[in-house]
Amino acid sequence: MEKRFFTDNPVVEIKTNLGTFYIELFPDKAPITVENFLRYVDDGFYNGLIFHRVIPNFVVQGGGFDENLNYKVPKYPPIKNEATNGLKNTRGTVAMARTTNIDSATSQFFINLSENYQLDHQNETPEGYGYAVFGKVIEGMSVVEKIARIPTRTIKGFKDVPIAPVKMLEVKRIK
Repeated sequence: MEKRFFTDNPVVEIKTNLGTFYIELFPDKAPITVENFLRYVDDGFYNGLIFHRVIPNFVVQGGGFDENLNYKVPKYPPIKNEATNGLKNTRGTVAMARTTNIDSATSQFFINLSENYQLDHQNETPEGYGYAVFGKVIEGMSVVEKIARIPTRTIKGFKDVPIAPVKMLEVKRIK
């Protein structure tokens, strides 16, 4: 049965091996980020990738590696950071991951597991610019919490990798 959500915004379904959750996107606040994310979704880029960084009470991050921690090269160039859009990194929100370069986000994203105000825009420096929130989990946060409870380890130089891979089986736009 098709899910129905009472919003005019795009909604993305993320089916994992631990369950399914849904993200509402905010194109009015983060148009560049939402367009970028949906290109990756519509291309099937995320299918088969894992949540490779899991830190309880902080974030669950994915969108860049397969279960063997092989990096999947992004298909599109980095985008402009929209962290000044007024949206905050609160529990359940979804934001773009980036390097120390302010405008370096490509395919990786994270879900905030708590009120991560330190990730919000503070100033114009690389350390203070922040991470662009572009969506929010609107159903299935219990699945995200289940992911956050998986024990982690360091492997291939990556910290906080779940000992049992959490795979994105299918990521698709449903609205």
